Amino acid sequence: MPVLTSNLGPRGSGHPGDARAGAYQENRAAMLERLTELESALRQARGGGGDKYVTRHHARGKLLPRERIELLVDRDSPFLEICPVAAWGTDYPVGASVVAGIGIVEGVPCVIVANDPTVRGGAVNPFSLKKTQRAGQIARENRLPLVNLVESGGADLPQQAEIFIPGGAAFRDLTRLSAAAIPTVAVVFGNATAGGAYIPGMSDYTIFVRDRAKVFLAGPPLVKMATGETVDDETLGGAMMHGVRSGLADFVAEDERDALRLARSCVRNFDNTAKTRMFGVEPKYDADDLLGIPSADLRVPFDPREILARVLDGSEFDEFKPAYGPALCTGWGAIHGHRVGVLANVRGVLFSAEAQKAAQFIQLANASGTPLVFLQNTTGYMVGSEYEQGGIIKHGALMINAVANSRVPHLTVNIGASYGAGNYGMCGRAFEPRFLFTWPNAKSAVMGPQQLAGVLSIVARQAAEAKGHAYDEEQDRTMRFMVEHKVEQESAALFLSGRLYDDGVIDPRDTRTVLGLCLALVGTGDRGQFGVFRH
Repeated sequence: MPVLTSNLGPRGSGHPGDARAGAYQENRAAMLERLTELESALRQARGGGGDKYVTRHHARGKLLPRERIELLVDRDSPFLEICPVAAWGTDYPVGASVVAGIGIVEGVPCVIVANDPTVRGGAVNPFSLKKTQRAGQIARENRLPLVNLVESGGADLPQQAEIFIPGGAAFRDLTRLSAAAIPTVAVVFGNATAGGAYIPGMSDYTIFVRDRAKVFLAGPPLVKMATGETVDDETLGGAMMHGVRSGLADFVAEDERDALRLARSCVRNFDNTAKTRMFGVEPKYDADDLLGIPSADLRVPFDPREILARVLDGSEFDEFKPAYGPALCTGWGAIHGHRVGVLANVRGVLFSAEAQKAAQFIQLANASGTPLVFLQNTTGYMVGSEYEQGGIIKHGALMINAVANSRVPHLTVNIGASYGAGNYGMCGRAFEPRFLFTWPNAKSAVMGPQQLAGVLSIVARQAAEAKGHAYDEEQDRTMRFMVEHKVEQESAALFLSGRLYDDGVIDPRDTRTVLGLCLALVGTGDRGQFGVFRH
């Protein structure tokens, strides 16, 4: 297979043609600034409810959610956290009071969801709900066991209007996982009240911690109000009661560590059909270069082959139709030994040729059952009379149709811009890739800030002219500034990730590892839902 070459000169060579000078250094500095912002958000998420509540939790002899996960997963195995900055930029805590991700337990890849009781007692807010539902979706689509580490007081009652009705889907999804023979485990470390009681109630395996787990539909105060009965926590819903009387608890653990040992024992008995081994020849170029290759100014294109040379096994890439539709790079390679097809934007704009090339390539991938990796950096499909007359709508629709009906796993990484319908054609969130990650420099919106503000300005100017009114230029400048600022903020990586429009913002240097882990989980797709034909 052909080996990609890089245009970056030797590190520190200093010669006039050294691509590491000038723009490369500016790009690198801009990326490091975005990574600093990301690390600040991640520190907030890892900090839970703050030092006061973390100290109180430890003083009670309890483990934090990430400590529980660390004891659950295999020693020195990776844990791919999902949506770590959920709720960033909102009134809710960063991380949404829950930790979710994929880890290896007894050699079995599992989706793990852990409530953070240091944040309002682990109460569920609207973003907690979205995050846990995304975790369940990953488990279902990739047939991965789901392990819930439960300690939550249930819904955050002031926000019940946003939680109660959509929250029922969480219970529905648990039962559907079980019906699909995808195992579910609930380990209850503390409170699991009201709707939260149905998490163990609908799980295949349940483990309760003695003297800690409290599982009931209504706590003692509400029971008193509803029935007049006076009852204590342990009698009403303690671990031993559920282990001996109700039968809700399959195992009663002596403490938290024993509970996690029992959870590992349950997982050990699962049928492990997923591939977890990571192998493949390392790329020939340094991943650290990925900080300086993406343009700090998204209007300046960069060659995605420089990215692929630092992600694909051995930097080998068999490009498909390199001379046709050159604004889209397509071809075959491997990541950690998993064969993949790649679609990567080169110049941002997608023309008819690129759309037709993409549709054919997607069909080829489906014919061989090969997963597809989309590297987004697009401003959308080309506009203008020439392109409309040439059929850009029908060709764009062809590409989008191929993406929507492709049956192989899709993995998407936004490495730059993802604007307009190009976001759809390059498998954005609405087209349900198995996983979608974002680089810190990336942006996504209906269009760029300047373009959107300009469109609004033109429409307002035309409306004023139609009414015979003079156009207020000063008001126009103010409007454009405010719109550009708003769109700039709302298209940023952290803003979008905070609202769970991706599965996390990642350091570009981790791209190969993250994609390798995901590919180890997704397997291959069904073949042959349509024949391959040229357009």
